[in-house]
Amino acid sequence: MLQTTKRPDSPVSIIGAGIAGAWQALLFAQAGHVVTLHERGDAAMTDATSHWAGGMLAPYCEAEVAEPIVSRLGLRSLEIWRRELPETPFNGSLVVAHPRERNDFERFARMTEGHERLDAAGLAALEPSLEGRFREALFFPSEGHVEPRRVLPKLHERIRAAGGTIKFESRVSAAELDGIVIDCRGLSARDEQPELRGVKGEMILIETDEVHLARPVRLIHPRWPLYVIPREDNLFMLGATSIEAEDTGVSVRSALELLGAAYAVHPAFGEARIVEFGSGLRPAFPDNLPRIGIRGEKIAVNGLYRHGFLLAPALAELTLAYVQRGQIDNEVMQCG
Repeated sequence: MLQTTKRPDSPVSIIGAGIAGAWQALLFAQAGHVVTLHERGDAAMTDATSHWAGGMLAPYCEAEVAEPIVSRLGLRSLEIWRRELPETPFNGSLVVAHPRERNDFERFARMTEGHERLDAAGLAALEPSLEGRFREALFFPSEGHVEPRRVLPKLHERIRAAGGTIKFESRVSAAELDGIVIDCRGLSARDEQPELRGVKGEMILIETDEVHLARPVRLIHPRWPLYVIPREDNLFMLGATSIEAEDTGVSVRSALELLGAAYAVHPAFGEARIVEFGSGLRPAFPDNLPRIGIRGEKIAVNGLYRHGFLLAPALAELTLAYVQRGQIDNEVMQCG
């Protein structure tokens, strides 16, 4: 067990500068610890899982399929996002469906809370581009979204501003480092956590100025809910898939279904320009739940699955509370 009488300025090393490690580094640096964040890649972070993420902050929507702990930590994370990056868009999110998916739409409504029902006129008032496209929608006003490729550099800047140091192209192991070490390597941590597996999430980036959305839109789909996430510069990210595979390609079937579902949201997406195909491997434990593993001064934060941007702030807060006060969250933490 870690001695929890650590000085507030005691050194902390964090391995992995993706979304999990970045939030750990930021909160520990703000608390006065001497933080060094190690990242094996370069500052562009193109090899990180975070590079391919959707960046949705949607704990209410996720309640349809996720365990209650995801909603609990996710709701806390929303508060931290608002506190630390107040410019984060919290425009809510929308769930829509075509008439043939009516039963699935109603099931989604029953399985979630925190939403308002909108009729066609209400939907058009909120998102004019969707006028006449759907008879009704579920609006989750408290949810938000971030653009991972823009927000991660902002978090890195905040870490430096709080006194932390970031070392890119730094390949280190926990055994090489003294003091408190927080391992946020994702799938690379399988040398220490062999039960981790990769779950592929595919995405397509498209560009059009014919559709304007202020918030993510989820379309109920026979196999998975497609989401269309607005980006800056007339870009939209299309994503949805969670495939039990560890290659990093995008299959033809997935591409066709993503593009076809986007066309079903709005026909103008059929004329959009495809900018990029890509996929990332999300680190997941067998139960798809996050875990903070504690072995003395070595702490491993992993298994964020498809909820990295949603859960990372709350997990960092829990880790900090443990190091500073010995506080244990029994749903997330494992000792020994």
